[in-house]
Amino acid sequence: RNGDGRAVLRSSVREFLCSEAMHYLGIPTSRAASLVVSDDDVWRDQFYNGNIKKERGAIVLRLAKSWFRIGSLEILAHSGELNLLRRLLDFIIQEHFPSIAMNDSNRYLEFFSTVVSETANLISLWMSVGFAHGVCNTDNFSLLSITIDYGPFGFMDSYDPNFVPNTSDDEGRYKIGNQASVGLFNLSKLLQALKPLLDPRQKQLASQILKGYGEHYHSRFTELFKTKLGLLGENENDNYLIAFLLKVSLLC
Repeated sequence: RNGDGRAVLRSSVREFLCSEAMHYLGIPTSRAASLVVSDDDVWRDQFYNGNIKKERGAIVLRLAKSWFRIGSLEILAHSGELNLLRRLLDFIIQEHFPSIAMNDSNRYLEFFSTVVSETANLISLWMSVGFAHGVCNTDNFSLLSITIDYGPFGFMDSYDPNFVPNTSDDEGRYKIGNQASVGLFNLSKLLQALKPLLDPRQKQLASQILKGYGEHYHSRFTELFKTKLGLLGENENDNYLIAFLLKVSLLC
């Protein structure tokens, strides 16, 4: 592709339809406002088999409350621009995290805790509908925990933890069964970016918050699947039943 940054009509239509479907499934997402077809030709190897064809280009106008991602903070920390990092983070908190007081000395810790729990919730929701995000890097993970990127993606036709929607992901790094662990990896990168702004006590507390990610994810995942199965109350065998049914569907 040579990184031309263009999209073709077929993928743009999929992107438009998927983001609207995700919205009506109750999953936090950016929305598609319009799709405009371009007169420019775009050359693509659709199936990555060496058969390059000319296709029509298109542009999808996407809307979201914010496009700030984990990578937006990561790049500033990496380059040592700590004053700008602090200013940007304060802006994000003030604009999008109203429950966090700007005069709170622990505001960055509270921010991190919120992003950790909401990211766990988002990935649980993805898993509950069989949605696989094809490129789960820090630039595609929203700080507001919404689905902002619809590049390579797919829905499983049947349960398969090794399902990979991205044909260029030869190693299966972003297979659907890895999404929760990739979320943890990205959140660890967020913590790494925040550490220059935290004191020693806050760093220790932030590490504990990150360790709680798995519990957040497992709790929400279980809750969603119990709802699907119509299970009421708490039973020690609920998790076993969910795992058993997923294994059965894998074998079918």
